[in-house]
Amino acid sequence: MPDQTTDGRPVLGLDADDTLWENEARFAAAEGRFCDLTAPWADRERASVALLAADRVAVARYGYGVKGFVLSMIRTAVQLSDGAVSSSEITEIMALGDEILDAPLEVLPGVRDTLEKLAVDHSLLVVTKGDITDQMAKVDASGLADLFWQVEVVGEKDEATYRMVLARHGINPATFTMVGNSVVSDVLPVLALGGRAIHVPHHTTWELEVADPQALDGIEFPVLETITDVPALLADWA
Repeated sequence: MPDQTTDGRPVLGLDADDTLWENEARFAAAEGRFCDLTAPWADRERASVALLAADRVAVARYGYGVKGFVLSMIRTAVQLSDGAVSSSEITEIMALGDEILDAPLEVLPGVRDTLEKLAVDHSLLVVTKGDITDQMAKVDASGLADLFWQVEVVGEKDEATYRMVLARHGINPATFTMVGNSVVSDVLPVLALGGRAIHVPHHTTWELEVADPQALDGIEFPVLETITDVPALLADWA
């Protein structure tokens, strides 16, 4: 990535997972296979509910990413089986995590062309949460790194984190716009800082990224069908 200042250009924030490339679908597929594996002890609904509860605990303790997800699956299997899950079955669960990490990165349609347009007038700042090794590997594999001004891998995407990131780069929140698929992580915290946010929903959304409807009362933000619509919206705003 180029080492540069913004040269007076506005900074445009970009989420990564499920905004620039596919991510959650791989976790959903692994969860489906996990439910198959735990079928002797629980039906799919019970297994999914138990896994989500374990995910909530793992995120708070270990952060986001594949490693915490694998630990959640192992803990849930132990719980559902009352400790009867075998070492070979635990090995299968660990393999599900390896498959997520080893899967080829799939950049979403239209992303490259869109970012090339946006980079003409904006400095592109990726703000993504998760394991820094995994996330930076995705950046490298994406073939998009040459378009990014900076990449920030953070533990959480809340108001305090955005405030810290923007302050570190000398960015006035009032001039900052964030684009992402998660209302919880990409929209609400930025609006709370006085910035702008654009929601680009993805076909698969993790339940922990679904906003409480009450949190959306009185809050307005644009919702676009695809990231390819972002340049036109920014041009209208300008």
